[in-house]
Amino acid sequence: MKRLTPIPALLAAALAQAAPVSYQIDPMHTYPSFEADHMGLSFWRGKLTKNTGSIVFDKADGSGSVDVQMNLAAIDFGLAAMNDWARGKEFLNVDKNPTASFKGRFAGDSGGMPARLVGELTLNGQTRPVTLAIHRLKCIPHPLYKRELCGADASGHFNREDFGLTAGKDWGFDMDVQLRIQVEAIAKE
Repeated sequence: MKRLTPIPALLAAALAQAAPVSYQIDPMHTYPSFEADHMGLSFWRGKLTKNTGSIVFDKADGSGSVDVQMNLAAIDFGLAAMNDWARGKEFLNVDKNPTASFKGRFAGDSGGMPARLVGELTLNGQTRPVTLAIHRLKCIPHPLYKRELCGADASGHFNREDFGLTAGKDWGFDMDVQLRIQVEAIAKE
């Protein structure tokens, strides 16, 4: 005779498995930043100040996805002349390629939380694999909106030559760029 699972046990099992939650990236608290070599002498650091996107996260199993859209016209090195040059035809050519994006999936396990984002960076019309290590990921109830708010910090690196961005290479610039994405996102209603 087949034994049936009691209804309270089925209900408890269903509640224990959280469903994936969709979050909208908060553009006021999301600033991808980067660090690039300047002739082996120093590093230029900058950030992208206009960003959008979404996150899907299932806290029960640490799965989900990230989609960050970055407006390249909003690049900010802290120096207007450098910002203008970077937007121009000699480098990012934002008239032709106005956005960059990172799309990835949560992977690995670090104490019950995902340890990295395995995905793709699209920049300068090229798409290449990039993996970001997750340094922090935390969710809390938003004190004002009464919805869940999650924040994260992740970083990795890429070779800008792989994206056709070789300015300065002949002068000894290292093509490696450190990318850091700090993000906050609120659960959709």
